[in-house]
Amino acid sequence: MIGASATPASAAAPAPRFTHLVPGGQPNLVEKVPVNVVFLGFDRTKVDQRAFTSGLARTYEPEVTSRRWYGEQEKLGITYIYDYKVSYADRGYEDRFFRKLSSLATPAPLTEYQETYNAQERNVLDVTDNHYIDAPTVEKYLAFNPPHGVDTRRNTVFLINWYGRADFKFHVYTKTGEPDPDTGFDFGANRDSRKLMAWGGTTADDEETGLGATRRVWFADLSAGPDANMTNYLVDEQDVDGDGEPDYRLPTSWEYADGGFRAPGALAGDLARLTRYVALDLLMTTSPIYPVELPARLPKSINLDSNTYEGWPGVDGSSYITPELLVDELSELRWRNRLDFDEQDLAFDAQNRACYTGQYVTGEPCYPDQTLPPSANLYLYNLENLERTQDDAGRVDYEMPLFNYVTEANLSGLLGYADDNWVDGTASYVYSFLNPQVVAAGYGLTTTQIHEVGHHLGMHHPHDGWDSESATEIVPTGDHYFAWVGDESNSMMSYIDVNWDFSQFDRDNSDRFLTAAYIEAANRLSADVLADPDARKATADLHAADLTIGLAKKAFAAHDYRLAYTLAESAYDRVVRAAAKAGVDPASAARAMHAEAEAMRVSAKAENPHEFIDTLEPGSGPRSRP
Repeated sequence: MIGASATPASAAAPAPRFTHLVPGGQPNLVEKVPVNVVFLGFDRTKVDQRAFTSGLARTYEPEVTSRRWYGEQEKLGITYIYDYKVSYADRGYEDRFFRKLSSLATPAPLTEYQETYNAQERNVLDVTDNHYIDAPTVEKYLAFNPPHGVDTRRNTVFLINWYGRADFKFHVYTKTGEPDPDTGFDFGANRDSRKLMAWGGTTADDEETGLGATRRVWFADLSAGPDANMTNYLVDEQDVDGDGEPDYRLPTSWEYADGGFRAPGALAGDLARLTRYVALDLLMTTSPIYPVELPARLPKSINLDSNTYEGWPGVDGSSYITPELLVDELSELRWRNRLDFDEQDLAFDAQNRACYTGQYVTGEPCYPDQTLPPSANLYLYNLENLERTQDDAGRVDYEMPLFNYVTEANLSGLLGYADDNWVDGTASYVYSFLNPQVVAAGYGLTTTQIHEVGHHLGMHHPHDGWDSESATEIVPTGDHYFAWVGDESNSMMSYIDVNWDFSQFDRDNSDRFLTAAYIEAANRLSADVLADPDARKATADLHAADLTIGLAKKAFAAHDYRLAYTLAESAYDRVVRAAAKAGVDPASAARAMHAEAEAMRVSAKAENPHEFIDTLEPGSGPRSRP
């Protein structure tokens, strides 16, 4: 019979082929990331381009850093390939820029840190006067008036030196006008430790200093300061955090001199360190601290479920929460989620008090039958009592547990932390602390909640993270002490407390992470669909998802992260539709992953605290400084 098939009617249909959907696989997202580096006041004789670029990374692969606490590695399936464009501003541009700085400079008293620098024995010179320069104004100028050929819509690092010119003025940068919403305290105006040498990352729609259009700029001025975050005011000391190890810092530009803190020949390498380990690793192309898909596996609606343990007599701790700001700021980061807020007050009962005291004072476990250490006390207590807080079942996809400890004594020394599940590094609960010391320091609960929920949603601090090419954890001490300067950016995740917004870099990174998460979820679920006997019913939807993932990858490669995220979510939704047609439970993949996590739990790996802690203790960064 002409045209008859040689395949028996009972044979299985051939497995469908896809171009972009990889059943059971990773996303395989690739972005050639443009990085502009502009030297402004540093000429080629001072900063050799070859010496500078030799210290930069070629690629970066983000991974979930909390997994490493348990000896695991989880890459996101993203590869960044850096495309550097290094330039030196010409004399005409430098003259215009430094005239602008001079016009913005307002006479000001020396900061405490400039005075301390002057008192050093080995300082090259004395800071004779000081000026304040508004950091957001300088960022906006650079963003919209860059040197010819520099596209600030792409990641751009300006490395600045004013020192050595006839018009030089000693100066620091300021960011003011955004006080704590609960206490009214303006850290930028009132604390010398919040005077800056760097700034950037402001979004187009920032409520206070928005750029009006999307730009991606961060500048660092080595002729500013000396600076509290960099701790480059201490030139007589090598170990500035007291851990017995020398701390690598970038001094002010005039200290790169014979007899100065650092030899002139080290300047190019130091600027490469600043660009690689701060601008790129910690700001522009980062890794997530926790999985961004959350325990609920990619929820569309999130309830910020705030529970306050009232243990400060005569004080209503909930009055130190501004719900509208909390929801608004977090909605700017997770803009495709529907976020809302509810709260309840709970008694600070005897068991909870015992767990709190055991965790922070006596070092005693309050659940001795468990294998976890005392640092897991609050986690275990709130896990046991979680049901009483979960009152939105069926209304939202995910209730995020926020626990606020309001006490009359500051036993913890903390502002807050975002804990993991003590199993595999998945985010669990968010803790915030309020007591007389915290309020006296200028804080309420709102900004701590925004910051800690930021961790829960995957955001690192801009002073710590991961360098993938060297497989190095970036922690602001020792060889990477200078990473503290990453806090000098318009990010809620910093420690300088001069703004309550997520930066443009935060938004970009979150959108990239979620693009990868949705594509991986689509891949995992599609494998379950294809394994089902009724998979043929879902073929059309799987092919539609395949095409949509292709569009998401194209948008990702073109640096349109919002579109990539939107398309990746749409692709996942098509696979969910395919699963429904094949009779496959879309939650099956999530349950399998959870079972894998439970199986790998090893109590010996839980002897160290894994929570992401934000503290007021001395030596913990700018929050502990005047």
